[in-house]
Amino acid sequence: MNAIKKSDNYIQNNTEKASVYEITSDRYRTDLSMKTEKRNGIFAGFKELLDTYMYHDPAATGPVSIIVNYPGIHAIFSHRISHFLYNRGMRFLPRFISQLSRFFTGIEIHPGAQIGKRLFIDHGMGVVIGETAEIGNDVVMFHQVTLGGTGKEKGKRHPTVHDGAVIAAGAKVLGAITLGHDSKVGANAVVLKNVPPEATVVGIPAKVVRIGGKKVD
Repeated sequence: MNAIKKSDNYIQNNTEKASVYEITSDRYRTDLSMKTEKRNGIFAGFKELLDTYMYHDPAATGPVSIIVNYPGIHAIFSHRISHFLYNRGMRFLPRFISQLSRFFTGIEIHPGAQIGKRLFIDHGMGVVIGETAEIGNDVVMFHQVTLGGTGKEKGKRHPTVHDGAVIAAGAKVLGAITLGHDSKVGANAVVLKNVPPEATVVGIPAKVVRIGGKKVD
């Protein structure tokens, strides 16, 4: 996930404002990462996701309810299997697994997409994540979100979403653009340009209305 690792530098090439903002968030992800650092073995990621869903969703009543009733968890673990196979040169089987997951969950994640830790997909129906999308840690997205392309171009053509970003219901993030860390995308926004760290964007096309909690004129 090279694009994710370059989060401190990428935005300086695209906007002047963003360079003054640093990672200041001390949100829940610090606690969750500390809790899961010491976990090893096949179930480490599973417990991590359960903690994430328990934290984010006040309607969650317990681990059993999450395991049985939350399509986001099902889609993420199906993706881990398909992504594992995709990275080993297989194409048909990973895509079949992703389409099977789509059938049961309503969430379509291409096997080639790169997803970090503790992704929270709320409700999930209609979420689409494209092949070259890259998602950092502690990202939150709601139903009907699209991380898509803008045409028939090849190579990197889907968004890169950095740590802590929140993408509200119905938002469309299109093209090889970048959402900065801790940025927020409003419901039904259409994002076609890079979003600075800690910025909030709304509208069609999306425009920055806040950065670092302060209004932008």
